[in-house]
Amino acid sequence: MPHVKPSPSSRSIRSFRQAILRHYRVHGRKMPWRETADPYRILVSEIMLQQTQVSRVTGKYERFVKTFPDFKALDAASPAEVLAAWQGLGYNRRALSLKKIARAVVSRHGGKLPRSPEELAKLPGIGYATASSICAFAFDMPVVFIETNIRTVFIHFFFKKRKTVSDDELLPLVGRCLSKRNPRVWYWALMDYGAMLKKSGQRLNPRSAHYVRQERFEGSKRQVRGRILRILSGGEKIPQSKLIEKTRDSRAAAVLAELVREGFIESERGVFRLNRSPFP
Repeated sequence: MPHVKPSPSSRSIRSFRQAILRHYRVHGRKMPWRETADPYRILVSEIMLQQTQVSRVTGKYERFVKTFPDFKALDAASPAEVLAAWQGLGYNRRALSLKKIARAVVSRHGGKLPRSPEELAKLPGIGYATASSICAFAFDMPVVFIETNIRTVFIHFFFKKRKTVSDDELLPLVGRCLSKRNPRVWYWALMDYGAMLKKSGQRLNPRSAHYVRQERFEGSKRQVRGRILRILSGGEKIPQSKLIEKTRDSRAAAVLAELVREGFIESERGVFRLNRSPFP
């Protein structure tokens, strides 16, 4: 039997919005990237927050933007410097994506972040949902997007009895409920309500048709990558044989080759170090 998409009344939508905003007025979270409208700083926060908890991001974010205060400073930095500032956040590919974004913004956009989701989505490491969230938070644009907390809220309110819900069903509802006057604050409120639901023990995202269980870090290739980058973080040159010995993992040689291809590290005659040169 096909699922019937909910079609809440205008009154229901109004009641929903009031509940979300009421919670936000009392329990809205303080975050440094909510205290600025600087597109660069908001971009940095959005990339850092991908697959990473807010509590882990806060301190790193403030140090990162102090070290690299704008696109020009980030573009001029070496990958090694960017990775050093990123240490502890995991998913190091995001650090290099951020540096590549800075290069593209400086070289192709005159140092200013594009103001449309379509243009932003052309930049490295930015999908359409992230591009839309950047537009909402940096430019207060009434764009429609979904992320994990927003998904949680809409499943909780509008799909209580459904075991599987697709984003195609959620997006029209997100659009109907969107505040055109103040989308930035509305999305903050949605995310904070979703965070509250998760803290209360409600695991609603597994009911999403798009839910993917996060790969376990312990024993993963991601852990090997992080271990190699930490070993090289002191700046010294280390032979491959010694790196493999230190990592104690049979995948180390393949991971080293992967890190060279991606621009994290450089090698010469079997000796490796962090990439110290800005990207060409």
